[in-house]
Amino acid sequence: MSDALKHECGIALVRLLKPLEFYKEKYGTAFYGIQKMYLLMEKQHNRGQDGAGFASIKLDVEPGERYISRVRSNEAQPIQDVFTQINDRINEELNAHPEYADDVALQKQKIPYLGELFLGHVRYGTFGKNSIESVHPFLRQNNWMHRNLILAGNFNMTNVQELFQSLIELGQHPKEMADTVTVMEKIGHFLDDAVTDLYQECKNEGLTKREASPIIAERLDVARILRRASKNLDGGYAMAGLLGHGDAFVFRDPAGIRPAYFYQDDEIVVVASERPVIQTAFNVPFDKVQEIDPGSALIIKKDGTVTMEEILTPTVRKSCSFERIYFSRGSDAEIYQERKTLGRLILPAVLKSIDEDTDNTVFSYIPNTAETSFYGLVEAAQDFLNQRKNNFILKNRNKLTKESLQELLAVKIRTEKVAIKDAKLRTFITEDSSRDDLVAHVYDVTYGVIKPTDNLVIIDDSIVRGTTLKMSIIKMMDRLNPKRIVIVSSAPQIRYPDCYGIDMAKMEGLVAFRAALELLKERNLYNIVDEVYAQCKAQEHLEDTALVNYVTAIYAPFEPQEVSDKIAEMLSSPEIKAEVKIIFQTVEDLHIACPKNLGDWYFTGDYPTPGGNRVVSRAFMNFYEGKDARAY
Repeated sequence: MSDALKHECGIALVRLLKPLEFYKEKYGTAFYGIQKMYLLMEKQHNRGQDGAGFASIKLDVEPGERYISRVRSNEAQPIQDVFTQINDRINEELNAHPEYADDVALQKQKIPYLGELFLGHVRYGTFGKNSIESVHPFLRQNNWMHRNLILAGNFNMTNVQELFQSLIELGQHPKEMADTVTVMEKIGHFLDDAVTDLYQECKNEGLTKREASPIIAERLDVARILRRASKNLDGGYAMAGLLGHGDAFVFRDPAGIRPAYFYQDDEIVVVASERPVIQTAFNVPFDKVQEIDPGSALIIKKDGTVTMEEILTPTVRKSCSFERIYFSRGSDAEIYQERKTLGRLILPAVLKSIDEDTDNTVFSYIPNTAETSFYGLVEAAQDFLNQRKNNFILKNRNKLTKESLQELLAVKIRTEKVAIKDAKLRTFITEDSSRDDLVAHVYDVTYGVIKPTDNLVIIDDSIVRGTTLKMSIIKMMDRLNPKRIVIVSSAPQIRYPDCYGIDMAKMEGLVAFRAALELLKERNLYNIVDEVYAQCKAQEHLEDTALVNYVTAIYAPFEPQEVSDKIAEMLSSPEIKAEVKIIFQTVEDLHIACPKNLGDWYFTGDYPTPGGNRVVSRAFMNFYEGKDARAY
């Protein structure tokens, strides 16, 4: 509950399909594309605040003129910093050269960042690196216009070492073993190959090098390049790329793990990681924004032709359910309803935990991202109460008076805002005991709304590590003196590490895993841990496709509620006066609520790619061997 989850990342791409003069005439500025990029990136700041980057390409420039611009930032407010730098540079040129003001051709020629093709990225540093060199977009430079490659993505690869080795076998010398670098270099290698082949083709047709250049741009088969480059990719990804001459692509993994949406009309093509971002920035309806198909690439040629081409054969669709539960903005029409449904579906378990005593129960939520599922929970609770009232009226209809009926109808579900996060308080002290005390005061509580006879039900999106829950929230709620505290997670128990974007790489960091270990000890079943380690070790050198997730055996002896009860026991310290219960969503109800996003590997261990089994096996061995290391 309120544990900081980090997610990688958000992309934005804009291609203007008309000359810049069109946007100047219609919208009053040739900088229309830059302004829209700012909106797209700012509306996705929820996806990453460790860094931001922006790149642009000018089409059809003369030799000797700069056509690629890029700016990146890892400052405290990176999106603002990026666009402050862009605006300052633009204003510097406009102030120094008043003659540029109404001359779009001069603006394009002389002012950086102004162009027809733009790529933006917001980033969370999943690997803990936050140097400027780690911030997207990445740039692979070359004097041949067609060989310049700009790449940004929302992805993690499970097989970076294998990809790195494949580059070495191709004769390259990669500068580092990072997934973005290895993917970019692999695409770059096949881009170089394609350009070389096309140049030879043009040469055989008698064309000069200068004559060949536009022909190469026209004939370059981006889909074929991506097919050759992506054969060994294993991971979740939505990657966007720009080629120096003006082609662009956005390519999505075959299981559809990471999201990507696009909108196209006769003026613009736009891609973003979230649908409502496009809807808001361009004022377009829900049904006009489409998903990029899993395994396919949206390809925008320099001439403005837009196609969606299959690159890899789609697998079983396993779109990330955490996108729906937590990461994506709740303003998406589908996500809003899904989150409400998550709250609705968990009510029966909540009613059981409070002995159906809604009269003496207060419902609330922490943090703000859980507000939508809270609405669903409360609506379902109100339906339950209404049904109870109906049954009572039907049973006692001959005895009811006006006064007793009014008294009955006045009974409502009680909801309160019981916790408010103090945004100004920072846990800046690293020494554990002092830091724990500060963590316990990150939230302010609302006194006077809870009675000693009350149950207090608090819903959140998910419970991952349990640290904030134990050190802060349960202690804080206990200060209100409720009879019982019921912590509700709208997500199921997070049992397995993620390797496709969310920063959950270590088994021992997951409170559900720690709870299962405690249960194994208590019931003299800890030999299962040794057996699982031996099984993981035995398959260490097998191909990914042959691997099995043996870690599921750790949870097999227990019902989900047993694990939940043990989590409640572990997170409730002796000084807590209230009874503490913890309830998790079931996987079955998660699938009912989010029917299009069935990627549930965090909860079930059913990984969507073979590399996932490698990661969970490695993570378990790291735990067993006492290694404080990432599993991928």
